[in-house]
Amino acid sequence: MRIAVCDDCSEDALSLKGSLRGQDVQVYFSAKGLLTDLSDRDLHFDLFLLDIYIDDSMNGIELAKNLREMDEEAVICFVSISDAFYREAFDLYAVQYLLKPVQKDSLRKLLDKVSENMARYREQSLSFKWRGQSGSIPYRKILYISSMEHTISIYCTDGVVQKCKGKLSELELRLRGDIFLRCHQSFLVNIYQVDILNGNALIISGQRVPISRKYFAEVKRRYQEILFEEVD
Repeated sequence: MRIAVCDDCSEDALSLKGSLRGQDVQVYFSAKGLLTDLSDRDLHFDLFLLDIYIDDSMNGIELAKNLREMDEEAVICFVSISDAFYREAFDLYAVQYLLKPVQKDSLRKLLDKVSENMARYREQSLSFKWRGQSGSIPYRKILYISSMEHTISIYCTDGVVQKCKGKLSELELRLRGDIFLRCHQSFLVNIYQVDILNGNALIISGQRVPISRKYFAEVKRRYQEILFEEVD
């Protein structure tokens, strides 16, 4: 796993790197240095561990916003001496928020979670055909899928809505059931993209996807499972 650690305190940064023995870790002592490497050298990291109180032109929260603009799927974890920025971290979809000094057990759980997510989506994609053209969409980029009169619409994280012909029931059999869940006669959702279960609907990237009575119990059970996965 490739990990970027950004902390202006060299003692904390190097200590964290030492705890990540066995991983490919690059340490940065400034937000500017990290952003420059990402833009100029086209580097990719599987996980960003960001200190919030960086003595630089921007703090960790501002750095995370920049990372989100460069890569909306960047996996970010904040490391701080205080939980004062927990709300901001949540809004930026941080995978975790660790308090200093970072406990090895907490770090191990974080790496396990990120590794599981990487394995879950690795090399998995949905192929489609539409008007003589064909292609594929990685699972991780799919928010939800809807169907109307044998036309399937695949809603993606980048705002694209890809059309294809077919039946939702047949498509459901092609997809991994632990990732995609039937919530309605006309909808399949990527359960890992769900933000909120709100009454008889799921909120996904600001969009409301209905849940029918037939599927509600299973949707609620699976959604709660995902919440516990996030806590663990």
